[in-house]
Amino acid sequence: MLTVVILQQFLDERELRAWGWRIPFAVGAGAAVISLWLRRTLKETSTAETRADHEAGSVAGLFKHHSAAFITVLGYTAGGSLIFYTFTTYMQKYLVNTAGLPAKRASLIMTGALFLFMLMQPLFGRLADRIGRRASMLWFGGLGTLGTLPILLALKTVTSPWVAFLLITLALAIVSFYTAISGLVKAEMFPPQVRALGVGLSYALANALFGGSAEYVALNLKSRGLESAFYGYVTAMMAIAFLFSLRLPKQPTYLQGDH
Repeated sequence: MLTVVILQQFLDERELRAWGWRIPFAVGAGAAVISLWLRRTLKETSTAETRADHEAGSVAGLFKHHSAAFITVLGYTAGGSLIFYTFTTYMQKYLVNTAGLPAKRASLIMTGALFLFMLMQPLFGRLADRIGRRASMLWFGGLGTLGTLPILLALKTVTSPWVAFLLITLALAIVSFYTAISGLVKAEMFPPQVRALGVGLSYALANALFGGSAEYVALNLKSRGLESAFYGYVTAMMAIAFLFSLRLPKQPTYLQGDH
């Protein structure tokens, strides 16, 4: 988002369409190389004992012993992914197409909100350490269920960029109850021998079906004159996330005893 804002300040629309759109992809490619290098330097947490398990990393082993954990993670990740993409990826288009704000102003609003969102993560992670990860997930699901509809309705008619910024920041604060700890909460649901598969598969399915499709669903409903149905869809998925969060153990099931 920051890259887009910077490009908008130095390139006109013709230049952006001709070649400027390639720059964010180049930046992303460089970041991917750095991420790969960082990943290669991390130590694996698995042991010879867990790797020797004949069901380690197998779908059969995952669903034979940990199907309940898989369904739980799938359930709250669906809502988490959907609301995350709604207030990040899709929100700039929403500000332009629905609220009627200029594209450059919408980019500035989103850049500021996402920057604060980044700074929120360690704060909400620390909060989760104090109140418990299950409680944090319940706050996420509850506030998301109650707050999504009024926030989206308020943004629909917003005229002040500062009000839009505050509303989106509020939404992202709710999302932070989830994003600050989501990776850890998912990992705690599975033992080492199926952890990567359990977390990866549940995340991939939920993210592809609900998070990745958020913009498509929102724009499709808007084109049919049913934009308000999208608000209800996100709200319903947040209610589902809340219900699945109730299934989380009060104390971590795994990780604490891992070596």
